[in-house]
Amino acid sequence: MPRQADIARIAGVSQATVSVVLAGNRTVRMAESTRSRVLRVAEELGYVPHPAATRLASSRANLLGLYTFRTAFPTDEADSYHPILSGVEEEAAALGQDLLLFTGTSGPDARQEEAIRRTRMADGCLFFGRHVPEGPVSRLMASGFPLVYIGRRPELEGRIPYVGADYVTASAQVLERLIGLGHREIRYVREADEAPSSEDRQLGVLRAAPDTKILRLNGNPVPIREWLGEGVTAVVVEGTDTGAAHRAVRAAVDAAGLSTPDDLSLAVLGGPAGTSGFEVPMREMGRRAVRLLVDLVTEKTTAQQQLLWCPPVAGEDVGAPRSR
Repeated sequence: MPRQADIARIAGVSQATVSVVLAGNRTVRMAESTRSRVLRVAEELGYVPHPAATRLASSRANLLGLYTFRTAFPTDEADSYHPILSGVEEEAAALGQDLLLFTGTSGPDARQEEAIRRTRMADGCLFFGRHVPEGPVSRLMASGFPLVYIGRRPELEGRIPYVGADYVTASAQVLERLIGLGHREIRYVREADEAPSSEDRQLGVLRAAPDTKILRLNGNPVPIREWLGEGVTAVVVEGTDTGAAHRAVRAAVDAAGLSTPDDLSLAVLGGPAGTSGFEVPMREMGRRAVRLLVDLVTEKTTAQQQLLWCPPVAGEDVGAPRSR
């Protein structure tokens, strides 16, 4: 196992400097370039600085990390991510695993790298968030540290283990249902943010209905009245943790004095409970992610990338198009 002396030699600093950096001590003044260099060398060598992690390097402690890129965990039941946390907690308890929670940082890259590096205190770690900091995650994987993302991740040449939702198939099925009801002019509204879950939903929409026109939210009102004049009978919206697309379309429908499904069918690809579209199996994603991580920690052969079925939801906002 590498020692602090090895890090000091390669980084060209004193062992005292290495000790200060790895302890996360920011009361000692130091150039950020020096701090970053020490962290990079430690990561490349696979050094585990925390005493508990050092003790656990040769034996497991049934301790799993859970890292969110938010500054706080989604403990409020109204939070869209709360079911994931519930599923993680339930499965961890069932498997006799303790959880160690890590929150993200919005600070400099070096600070985020340090926060992610601390996940080594656990036997392995679950990550969830819309994006992947490729450098720190790649270095964790290269060191052999077990990790699992909650949500499909194509980054790092598709090497990241994950448990996600099959948004492509589920989105296509929503469009197929609309087409089966007689809808031909359909619009799809999505958020401007780029993420694999967004791209998967759009791929499913276009797979089932290639001629569907797409609107990315840009701050302007959704032109519902204009669309009705063009013969649009159904609008499909991207469901995300922010709910921005759904709120924007619902506000436009209400402002136009319209109702669903009488005037317009409205489906949400993974929206609030009960809305027409499909349900994202977040609780099960949390459970399955824990199982996969435990398999990786115990070096059990298993499928490292898993997509779960999204149950369709009929709801009350989708119906046959009204004759005009």
